[in-house]
This record gives sequence, structure tokens and C-alpha cells, in this order.
Amino acid sequence: MSAVTQGPSAASGALTGLARALIQQGRLRADRAEALVRKASQSNSLFVDELVGIGESIGLSATAIARFAAETFGHPLFDLSAIDSEQLPKDTIDKKLVSSLRVLALRKRGNRLAVAVSDPTNYQALDQIKFQTQLALDIVVVEHDKLVRMIEAITQSTSQSLERLIDDDVSFEDLLAESPESEAEEAGSSAEVDDAPVMRFLQKLLLDAIGDGASDLHFEPYEKFYRIRFRVDGILREVAQPPLAIRERLVTRIKVISRLDISEKRVPQDGRMKLALTGQRAIDFRVSTLPTLYGEKIVMRILDPSQAKMGIESLGYDPDQREALVNAIKRPYGMVLVTGPTGSGKTVSLYTCLNMLNQPGVNISTAEDPAEIQLPGINQVNVNEKAGLTFANSMRAFLRQDPDIIMVGEIRDLETADIAIKAAQTGHMVMSTLHTNDAPSTLTRMSSMGVPGFNIASSVILITAQRLARRLCTCKQPAQLPPEAFLAAGFTQRDLDGTWQAFRPVGCDRCKGSGYKGRVGIYEVMPITEEIQKLILRNGSALEIGAQAAREGVRNLRTSGLWKVKQGVTSVDEVLGCTND
Repeated sequence: MSAVTQGPSAASGALTGLARALIQQGRLRADRAEALVRKASQSNSLFVDELVGIGESIGLSATAIARFAAETFGHPLFDLSAIDSEQLPKDTIDKKLVSSLRVLALRKRGNRLAVAVSDPTNYQALDQIKFQTQLALDIVVVEHDKLVRMIEAITQSTSQSLERLIDDDVSFEDLLAESPESEAEEAGSSAEVDDAPVMRFLQKLLLDAIGDGASDLHFEPYEKFYRIRFRVDGILREVAQPPLAIRERLVTRIKVISRLDISEKRVPQDGRMKLALTGQRAIDFRVSTLPTLYGEKIVMRILDPSQAKMGIESLGYDPDQREALVNAIKRPYGMVLVTGPTGSGKTVSLYTCLNMLNQPGVNISTAEDPAEIQLPGINQVNVNEKAGLTFANSMRAFLRQDPDIIMVGEIRDLETADIAIKAAQTGHMVMSTLHTNDAPSTLTRMSSMGVPGFNIASSVILITAQRLARRLCTCKQPAQLPPEAFLAAGFTQRDLDGTWQAFRPVGCDRCKGSGYKGRVGIYEVMPITEEIQKLILRNGSALEIGAQAAREGVRNLRTSGLWKVKQGVTSVDEVLGCTND
């Protein structure tokens, strides 16, 4: 467990203020206090937890400890039994901190938060709450046993209330109907009686992930807790810590729905599941399991087919970049390459292009590992290396299937690159991806694979490199930066003489305090002109190719990102973080 969730006793062996006060007033022996502090440190608990555990035997009940703390340190004493837990402010303090630090929010007024504690000298905990909430704290002392019971009751009621939050229209029925064998295996499980709440909890998580615009869900088991995180706008954030007791049942339900082997826990597995939101819309999830020290970790990638149908205008291409890309993909033959790191939106870009070309008179085939977005009218093949269905073998089969357009998920080796280039040279439009940092280095990467320069020059017609930058939320405010900061980022003096305004993130309820909501693409679109072809034939370096592209008006990733800053779409820091100079 991280240091954030540890109490001060767990962090060090020093006596707390409460322990010292009890010793000074003769209410607790020094050796016993030191023993309690050591025990708290070993068990990763708080001093007051251990004190209450033995308090009755030494004449210190939870009530007596609370009265002593309130009188000694000058804080009001409050009886938690007089308050309705349903009226307490929700989600003001992170649930993990509430449980581990024994701190409960009672009331929020303006920028002040009243919190209940049993040890008002737990300064490290109070500092963490101040940092997390950014509020001034009013300390109220309560009895420790009542505080623990209320925290547990709130946690339990939160879990139980999940089953009431699910829309009846949301179901997994279409996919479950396809997996009778998995259901039969599950029928013998002793946890079957409790499956309904677990299933509703899972549905609620998936709905929340879709509503938050998450791209991935992470289910992570550890020794003492179970964590669920969403990746939203490229950043992972924790959303839940369900009880350890439901860990196995939750994993089993996900594996059943995804048609995975629930009896196999020693090797990774890959599957797929579907969530039917309405009669017209369903969301696919790609499911991956991984055995870890304390159970199976599961990552679910959200695959929304509607993303590929939003139109190229919504992806963030500048008008001249969009025109160059559209002109390239509408040519009868040649190769268009999309490059960028994992998670940069390459698949959505390719499928947006394919959706534009998907007409009744066109035969489109794709080879992917695996097919992430399913589009009617396109023949999609899942690569299966174990069965011998590689990218290269798929390409060979496509060429015997009368294709017009071929999309290869990734060019990984010389064999695949060679077949793709021959297809582009013999009257087919070929699209694919590579993992390189920018557009010019894609050409040198193909050359290093062993592809002859004359084949690259005669087949590749356009390369687009891309990144995803977080889009500023509507709560953004003007950024007051010195001119030197803008010049260091890559702006020119002429840019600074303009009338545009840079903005910075602030944070609000809509963006959950991050200052960003959604993402926008940053692109480097490089057509392969005659001059660049000459450089390829001369085995020119990526720097030489990049310099020639710049002379021809191609904006690199940094320059394109700074253009988004001038438009008020994203911030300078975000562009600096996701692009290279």
C-alpha cells in the first residue's frame, strides 16, 4: 500500500501527540504507548486503533479517549450516533483516505470542511485531507468505535446501492447467449447466488467508463486491496476500491461474458464482450487477462464503432492537412502510412478513412491483431500467429480476393512490408501503421527493415504522424506567460506579435478538476513529393527528409501543436508534453 494510505504510526515509530499527552497526564505508561506505536507500525494501522483495542483493560474506553482528546487539544466533542449518514457530503474526501486514515467529512460550507476524527493529533492525515480537498479543516473529535462503524456502514451502503443504478435497457444478453459452455461451467460455482449484485456493479462501472469518455478499464488485484482505474484522456485515475471478497467473482463474470476459460488462471487470455446500450447502439470491449502475484489483472479496451463514423473533420486535422490526406486515400493505388506511439489514435484515423471509402462498388479487406472496430461492408481478418495466419499470409490471400483497398494493422517485418509495397505498385490502395516518432523517420525505418529505396519511393504517397493532446475544458482561463516561455516552446517572434490568446487549465465539475475534457489530434501530414523521392533514392537521413518537408510547407508535430495553442484548443504544457521539438 502506498504511503498516501498509511497513518503516521505506520510511517514512523515516533509517539503521536495523543500518546505523549496520555503519558504526561499519567493515563498511559510510556512503555505501553511505545509498544502500541510499534504494533501499529507493523500492522499498518493507527495508534488510536491499537489504543481502543486494549483501552477497556486499562480504563480507557473509546468514550474516555474522545473526551480526553477534545479537552486536551481544544476541539469540540461530537456524538456520531446523532447524525444520519445519508446526509453526509458524498465524495468530498477520497474513499481510500476515509477508510485508511479514519477521517470522515461532516459538513462543507464555502471553503471550510468539518471533519470527524478520533485522534486530532494525526497531523499527517489531516495534511493529506487538506491537500486532496483544497479546503480549510474544522476538527471535531468523535468516539473511535462509532467512527469506524459509520465509515464501514457508508462503504457498505455505497456498494449495495450500485444495484439500483443500472438501466434495465443495458444488458449483456446477446453475448451471453453465445456462450452456453461458459455459463454451464459457471453454474456450478458457489458464488452464483451473489452474481446479480456483481453483474450490476460491473454494468455500472462500464456505464461510468463510457460516460466519462474512458478508453480503458483496469481491474488490479493487490495483497490488501483491489483497485479499479479508468484511463480518461490518456491519464489513469482510480474510481473504486471494491471489497477484496468480490475480486474472484468479478473476474469470473468478466471472463464468462468474454467467453474465456474461467478454469485457466496461469496464462494470459484475450476475449471480447459487448454491452447493449439501446436497441440501436452497442459498445464492444476487448478484454485481456494477465496472471499477477495476487490474482488476474484485467484490462478492458472500449471499442466504440461510432468513433470511426464521426467524420474526418472531427479528428483535428487542419484544413490543408485534411485535404492532403483525402486526396491521397482517394488515389487508385499507392501506400498511405500512419505512424505514432500506442494509444495515439492511429486505428481511429485509419477507420475514419476506410469509412469514407466504404462504398458498394469497392472491395475493402483488413488484417488486424485484433480487429478493434467492426464496420459493416469491410472484410476484416483477425491475425492468428499460432495458427499460421500472419499479416503476410493474410496479404497474400487478399491479393487473390480481387481487392481495391487493403488495410494492414501494422508493418512489423520485411516480409509484410514487401508484400504491401508490391500490392501498392500493382494497382491497390494500401494503408498501414508503423511505430516511429515522426513522418520522416518512417521512411528510414522501412529502409532499415531492408526495403529497397526505389520500392519505397515508387509506392508510398503520404505519411501522417500523430499524437493525442488533451483538450482544454470550458473552464479554461487566459495564461499569463512571459515571452521567453513562448519562444522556448517554439513560437516565433512574429507569432508573439499576433492577437491570439493562450489558455491554461483550471478545473471544474465538468472536467473533474483536471482542466481538460476530451482529446484532439496533432498531426504531421507529409506527402511524398518528387524532391523527397530523390532523397529516398539517395538514402537520405530522416533529418534531411524532414528539412525538405519543412521547405515544402509541412508542419511538424510541435508546430501543429502550437497552432492548436493559438486556437485555444489546448495548453502550451500539454503540447510540450506530447511532442518532440
